[in-house]
Amino acid sequence: MDFDCILADQADRHDEHITMAVKTFPQCACLPAGAVSPKIAPIVNHPPILTIGYGARDIEGFIAALRSNGVSYLIDVRSRPYSRYKPDFSREALEEHLRQAGIRYVYMGDSLGGQPADRTCYDDTDRVVYERVAERDFYRAGIERLADAHAQGLTICLMCSEGKPEMCHRTKLIGRTLTQRNLPVIHIDENDNPVTQEEVLLRHTGGQLSLFGDETMPGKSRKRYGRDNSRSRDDLQGRDKSYEADEEYE
Repeated sequence: MDFDCILADQADRHDEHITMAVKTFPQCACLPAGAVSPKIAPIVNHPPILTIGYGARDIEGFIAALRSNGVSYLIDVRSRPYSRYKPDFSREALEEHLRQAGIRYVYMGDSLGGQPADRTCYDDTDRVVYERVAERDFYRAGIERLADAHAQGLTICLMCSEGKPEMCHRTKLIGRTLTQRNLPVIHIDENDNPVTQEEVLLRHTGGQLSLFGDETMPGKSRKRYGRDNSRSRDDLQGRDKSYEADEEYE
């Protein structure tokens, strides 16, 4: 379901999903969806935009991490939302797991994914240039949707596959854009710890403070994505299920 439609019908279905979540995951000492975890609340006054990568987690651990942080909406920012190694994280299976947990699934990898279909976002070595992506209308439209959800007070969490935030485009591209717009961002790291964009930056600099802030973040993807990996928008939305991959880290 489209994110905008989900927002419109949130009030009608929210209570039903929360009741189901309590029955499905009784072992989790979790907050109601929409509440902000005490681990996160002191960091910012307004509910932050969260990010997470499933990494080494199984689906139960992943759902527990989301619920313990009060996530209401999981925003999938993988360009290719399928996993051959962890089928529970493939799009349809993940959406069902989240539904049972009372969390809404929204796919936005077509606008916020780390491997855009637009080849003008790549350099001559087939690496993604984040500055180019940030200038594209499709990316800006995706950021606006996040900003709108945040303005409504929704607790949203962006998801990719890479567990370490410093290794993923959700920090090097999306997190950077959001913080430049003064939107609060908290990354849930591979150990379920909340870290700020600034703290992730320190991981890049070996703990040394920089006068240049996010300018020290890598401006390109680490991996090369040749034209054979450049898929149509339908493929990137997962309609071509023969093309599976977990490698969304950048």
